Amino acid sequence: MHIVVCLKQIIDPEIAPGEFQIDPVRKEQIRGKHALVISTFDENALEVAVQVKEKTDGKVTALTIAGEEAVEALHTALALGADEAILLSDPAFSDADSFAKTRILAAALQKLGQFDAVLCGRQAGDVELGVTGPFLAEELGLPCIALVANIESDSDRAHLRRPVENGYEILEAPLPFVATVTNDESNVPRLPTVRAIRKAVRTPVPVWTAEEIGIDVEPEAAKIELQELFVPKREVRCEFVEGESGQEKGENLALRLRELTLI
Repeated sequence: MHIVVCLKQIIDPEIAPGEFQIDPVRKEQIRGKHALVISTFDENALEVAVQVKEKTDGKVTALTIAGEEAVEALHTALALGADEAILLSDPAFSDADSFAKTRILAAALQKLGQFDAVLCGRQAGDVELGVTGPFLAEELGLPCIALVANIESDSDRAHLRRPVENGYEILEAPLPFVATVTNDESNVPRLPTVRAIRKAVRTPVPVWTAEEIGIDVEPEAAKIELQELFVPKREVRCEFVEGESGQEKGENLALRLRELTLI
């Protein structure tokens, strides 16, 4: 079974809040000297893919759209069990929105050839839109299963376990399919071994440009426009509720909460 995992490299979300900065003109987070990591839910998706690979003697390919700095993330994916990693990088991709990135990934998948499943994290750890998986399924004309925890596969179908309120539900899907993966106790990302890290770093990562995957991405074709990106300002205000007795204070408190539309 050949599984393709779509990864995104983001600024480490564990940085101190005071170091988080926004570029108001470009409407994006300022990287500075912060480390880049694979988005958390994408790590879960990679772990699910590797688990299936180990059970079926299959293959895992990691894809990402980014600049050259994402080679490090792809080396990490290789160290975690991916067999192949491909970087989709081109100046034309820099301003692509979610719709355009979906077209880029779909074109890369067509160039890649045969695959049985495409896994994405349920949402990215930075913008958290959660639309890449469903958009990609629509672009490829494949069924999409959202919020999957793990996967079992046989010759031509897959059984996907999805968390629900009181346990799990089992869904069946024909191959190929697209699924988004959520975190679960069954897909906690493994730690790479030193040997795997050394081998991954020596593994060349091919770079596919827009021309090589046969796609033309036009910035003016973007369908999602980000109006504003900012860090919310936290304001704290204290009010004292007057009253001669506890009952009167309680009544005045209830009235004030109603004025503030809190109850």
